[in-house]
Amino acid sequence: MSTADTKSSNSAETHASAPVSSETPKPPTEPQRRPQKRKGWTFLAVLLCILALGGAGGWYWWQQQLNALPPYIAEANGRLEAEQAEISTKFPGRIAVVLAKEGDMVDAGAVVARMDTVELEAQLRSAQAEVEKAQHEKVMTEALIAQRDSERIFATQELQRTTVLAAKGWAPIEQLDQRRSQMRVAQAAYDTAVAAENAAGAQVTAGQADVARLKSQISDSTLVASARGRIQYKLAEPGEVLPAGGRVLTLLDLSDVYLTIFVPARVAGSLTLGDEARVTLDPDPESVFPAKVTFVATEAQFTPKTVETAEEREKLMFRVKLSAPAELLTRYVNQIKTGVRGIGFVRTDRTAAWPDRLAVKLPQ
Repeated sequence: MSTADTKSSNSAETHASAPVSSETPKPPTEPQRRPQKRKGWTFLAVLLCILALGGAGGWYWWQQQLNALPPYIAEANGRLEAEQAEISTKFPGRIAVVLAKEGDMVDAGAVVARMDTVELEAQLRSAQAEVEKAQHEKVMTEALIAQRDSERIFATQELQRTTVLAAKGWAPIEQLDQRRSQMRVAQAAYDTAVAAENAAGAQVTAGQADVARLKSQISDSTLVASARGRIQYKLAEPGEVLPAGGRVLTLLDLSDVYLTIFVPARVAGSLTLGDEARVTLDPDPESVFPAKVTFVATEAQFTPKTVETAEEREKLMFRVKLSAPAELLTRYVNQIKTGVRGIGFVRTDRTAAWPDRLAVKLPQ
């Protein structure tokens, strides 16, 4: 074969192979299956979320059912409160010293402040001297009464003797008149002495009353706690001059601690003073404290403008006090803090039993 033939055959093969390379088949389209798998996973994820939410909702509903209160139990939010006593001055004066500080626990009768009593003590000494003087005057008048009484008796006897003599003609009429005059003078002197003794006695009584008044003022200048409690506010400092009734300290009476709640009319109408109650406090929600209903307001605290329908009447709220027993207050007196929020529970049916979750459970 010649060289020309060989070249022609090669070029023919080249031309023949060119169309074959342009018609090469495309690889299989596998990515078209991926969207189907993604849709399947998305559906599965949504289904799992729905099941999870349904399970959580069911669990929450079940817990709510477990913690639900019986229909005869009413609950309301409230705040722990205690009676406040103002320790004030009875008379105007200057504060000498304040012994109590804010937050101190004080017992009933404990001295918490003293007023300056220098002027009162000087007045007391003067009044005591006046009493002593009046007593001496009374003793002098008593001695004078004895003297005047003796003179009166002698004058009476002289008058009697002169009267007898005059009746027999042995004494002149002038002498009889003289004895009568002496008798009247002696009686008047005796009456004057008695009056002076009474006046001296009255002076002694008045002086003693003045002494007692000043002693009372000095005693009232020592300010004491009216009950066992905690000092909440210190309102005055030593050296301040206060008027009568000026406040020095504010005392929280921890012998009367209660939770104030507000309940609707249908609940308030079922309550009676002395009914049992339960209290839980926000700082220790696991503990349940016993209490008693000690006050139910006779007038609604929140009243709409018109009360015509049952729904509007339900808006009427009455204030109720749930007081803690004295033994409980004594036990936890150092832990009591007024202003703490909590929940009060009362029964509209006092014969029904308390649920287990409201059984008394005191903190350790």
